[in-house]
Amino acid sequence: MADRRNGNSQPANGKTAAGAGSAYNIDLKVFSERLKLLYSHWNKHRSALWGSSDVVAIATPKASEDLRYLKSSALNIWLVGYEFPETIMVFMKKQIHFLCSTKKVSLLEVVKKSAKEAVGVDVVMHEKTKSDDGSALMEAIFRAIRAQSKADGHDTAVVGHIAREAPEGNLLETWSKKLEDAHFQLGDVTNGLSDLFAVKDNDEILNIKRAAVLSASVMTEVVVKKLETVIDEEKKVTHSSLMDEAEKAIMEPSKAKVKLRADNVDICYPPIFQSGGQFDLRPSAASNDELLYYDSASAIICAVGSRYKSYCSNIARTFLIDATSSQSKAYEVLFKAHNAAISELKPGKKVSAAYQAALAVVEKEAPELVSNLTKSAGTGIGLEFRESGLNINAKNERLVKVGMVFNVSLGFQNLQSGRSNPKNQNYALLLADTVVISNDKPEVVTSRSSKNLQDVAYSFNDGDEEEAEKPKKPKDEANGREALMSKTTLRSDNHEISKEELRRQHQAELARQKNEETARRLAGAGSAPGDNRSAARALTDLIAYKNVNDVAPPKGLNQLMIQIDQKNEVVLLPIYGSMIPFHVATIRTVSSQQDTNRNCYIRIMFNVPGTPFSPHDANSLKNLGSIYLKEVSFRSKDPRHISEVVQAIKGLRRQVVSRESLIAEKATLVTQEKLQIAGNRFKPIRLSDLWIRPVFGGRGRKIPGTLEAHANGFRYSTTRQEERLDVMFANIKHAFFQPAENEMITLLHFYLHDDIMVGNKKTKNVQFYVEVMDTVQTLGGSRRSAYDPDEIEEEQRERDRKNKINMDFQNFVNRVNELWGQSQFRDLEFDQPLRELGFHGVPHKSSAFIVPTSTCLVELIETPFLVVSLSEIEIVNLERVGLGQKNFDMTIVFKDFKKDVLRIDSIPSTALDGIKEWLDTTDLKYYESRLNLNWKQILKTITDDPQSFIEDGGWEFLNLEASDSESEQSEESDQGYEPSDIESAESEESDDEDSDSESVVESEDEDGEAESDEDGLSWDELEREASNADREKGNESDSEEDRKRRKAKAFGKSRAPPPSSIPKRSKMR
Repeated sequence: MADRRNGNSQPANGKTAAGAGSAYNIDLKVFSERLKLLYSHWNKHRSALWGSSDVVAIATPKASEDLRYLKSSALNIWLVGYEFPETIMVFMKKQIHFLCSTKKVSLLEVVKKSAKEAVGVDVVMHEKTKSDDGSALMEAIFRAIRAQSKADGHDTAVVGHIAREAPEGNLLETWSKKLEDAHFQLGDVTNGLSDLFAVKDNDEILNIKRAAVLSASVMTEVVVKKLETVIDEEKKVTHSSLMDEAEKAIMEPSKAKVKLRADNVDICYPPIFQSGGQFDLRPSAASNDELLYYDSASAIICAVGSRYKSYCSNIARTFLIDATSSQSKAYEVLFKAHNAAISELKPGKKVSAAYQAALAVVEKEAPELVSNLTKSAGTGIGLEFRESGLNINAKNERLVKVGMVFNVSLGFQNLQSGRSNPKNQNYALLLADTVVISNDKPEVVTSRSSKNLQDVAYSFNDGDEEEAEKPKKPKDEANGREALMSKTTLRSDNHEISKEELRRQHQAELARQKNEETARRLAGAGSAPGDNRSAARALTDLIAYKNVNDVAPPKGLNQLMIQIDQKNEVVLLPIYGSMIPFHVATIRTVSSQQDTNRNCYIRIMFNVPGTPFSPHDANSLKNLGSIYLKEVSFRSKDPRHISEVVQAIKGLRRQVVSRESLIAEKATLVTQEKLQIAGNRFKPIRLSDLWIRPVFGGRGRKIPGTLEAHANGFRYSTTRQEERLDVMFANIKHAFFQPAENEMITLLHFYLHDDIMVGNKKTKNVQFYVEVMDTVQTLGGSRRSAYDPDEIEEEQRERDRKNKINMDFQNFVNRVNELWGQSQFRDLEFDQPLRELGFHGVPHKSSAFIVPTSTCLVELIETPFLVVSLSEIEIVNLERVGLGQKNFDMTIVFKDFKKDVLRIDSIPSTALDGIKEWLDTTDLKYYESRLNLNWKQILKTITDDPQSFIEDGGWEFLNLEASDSESEQSEESDQGYEPSDIESAESEESDDEDSDSESVVESEDEDGEAESDEDGLSWDELEREASNADREKGNESDSEEDRKRRKAKAFGKSRAPPPSSIPKRSKMR
């Protein structure tokens, strides 16, 4: 890993120029822009920052295994995108000289034209061979410098160089010696380069943001989870081993669930882990080989820095273990001071204002901690981890500018906990974030890793009881803790029990909160809101003809025939010698048949109020005395005419019904705002070649389209003018991005507040997707070998295509998130499904893979889509949960009791524990039951009498454990009661009946899987079985053993176990 840890040799794409070969490509557009910026800054600040230099000479040393940051290397990467070790660059007014090896000369040839066009300078290459020390080439450069100085009328030229970088290697040592012997005046250009690098362009900021995402993800997904596991299981790990694991996660971003190419990433420094009273808050600190110490009142400092294309980011967090009140207070003060420093980093303000703001918070909140505050609140960050000139301290008078990036790092050192143990007597606190300066406000790009006290403070103590037990515990210093129980008495079994107990306690608290919340909601509900849907148009609103003169004249020789007026949507029926018009919407069904005499009949049935399945017509209530035509039949000798009439009426009726339903759906739509097209402020963010679901209506071949993000919404359009859809940002409730992993598509999905029309469909779900693989069918039918070169090449192409599509979508999502963050839509952000928490189930008709996100439960592959907002869930009931079951069902009850519950069936029982853990961590109350419940009736009972529901304990009737414990208590209380002979016999018989009924119910549930392949019992069989059950009870004088023997014979051994083994439940009201 030595070559990867070389701080000055890691280029933009993971290769040095010397080893890049044909893969090395210089971005000439970026080179031209930055060369202009270099010359402009040099000319403008020549005397103030560039040491009054007439010539700037930058010598880059050879690659080193040490982790370091050099301005010469930074200039290489900033200007041409790669580092060129052992290369000398000399910038003059009319020329740029490169002295380097033959291979590097060939790579740099491409910049000649761009340099001439950008700043009007000629690029001169000095090719050094391996046997040459470069002295003659250096003399040629010196002659060019003297010629320029003579042309400018100066006696001696001022040559600017980086004074702090000592020459390394034969080439640079020779250059340094000859430069001194040439009697030039030397100036230091360090400040000029620092100021040049301070303000980043959009490409640089994007690289820093990607690096920050990696750093924050490593902290949350790797470091925090590892620490929690180590502390919870009391493992022995060293700081250095934790450092190695975090470093591997940076070098392999997939371990941190980040999709960045490993070739483009590197560490800024070896990750830092500190605990056990030894703390160093300097950036040069290192992780030692001591064991991680996590006893009570201890602190653990973790710092992670990663680079993307050589651009740095940094994050540091402090984790408190069973913190004392003084430690919590100190952390809260640091938290406020850190945020105050970040908020003061605004364009136009002095850099020192950030440190002064942090200091003011500490002086106000905890003046006794002022002496412990670090003397600096961080530095600028970019190609260098610490940019000189941008130190955030009380003396820096430089102004903050848009495009600057800071590593805001603040801490308290040498704090005292008041404990006698040296390992937790001293502690320190540190917080660090990467902050990008924008026009609006500072953007914390590492914010996905929370630093709130409740997220970094862990409590593993059990209170006074644990403190009392401490003297009895054996001493064990091996893992860095002073007093821990031994493994044999602490873990394995007890750990699982304690974890389950914690979950039960949390669920009990959630039950209390949920019942209180439901009671408040039901008490304040008042009258239930009515149906917001607009009523469909009444039948009387559909007028056939306004007056008699509009009736179409009969056609044909025989005028008394059924005729259809397509224009007015009317069917003319000959009744008693007259043509009577009926609007086609009044017709419910039309059919034809033929008898044995070859007579054809047509039968027309009309929509009549009061008949089953007829549409509700409010106007029918106004005309209660009216007479309605229900049915009419006609006979004809012409079967062809009858068939044409039937088809014409059906076709016309379909058109009218479709049109009316479309009108009714559009009437319920909420009016959307108008899309503001992106103008001169920014170009629209585009993603091409997307398909849409639901699809647009109409005929013709479906074609892909382009999705564009504008100022206030998205626009999806194809090359067809009529295929256009606008989705407003304000109407988006949830946005999801799901890259293809085990699926065939990569997708963006929007779940909306209000319905919109997609073609002729009203929907709240709109999805845009791309298929990452093509469906291929082998024509030969024979199986191809896994070692077939064509097969391997095809698979590689498919992987490359999938990765490219996923990356394109990810870039689109990142840019849209940035757009939302800079506008009034800050609450919007693309959510990504958490696949590791997913489970299989049947939400509709087919099995699907259902995945939670941070705010929803979704299934976005199969249609119809499933999107459930966690904030809308009242409770979750896990049904058919019991021993021996291969699967169970999940019922989701919504806060809106008028809304039907959502059932997800046939979830594998192996997913039960994972679902419980997910529900508990998202603060959702769940219950378990052995049977499926009639939720329609339950919700109706609650809404009809909410007061009784509240008085009876709310949702606690679902609590299986509570009802079981109540039954046990009632059984214990009955043991002291001795009934009379008659009462004893009656109670014994009734108990036996109850036990029988319980046995049947439980056995049907527990053996449901085994009997799923058998046919259900007929009524006769059920009656016979009931008779057998009655007979097996026998006389009251029979012994208990006789009754059990007959029961086993009647019901068989495959039924439920003996009644005594089944816990009784109190009956649900």
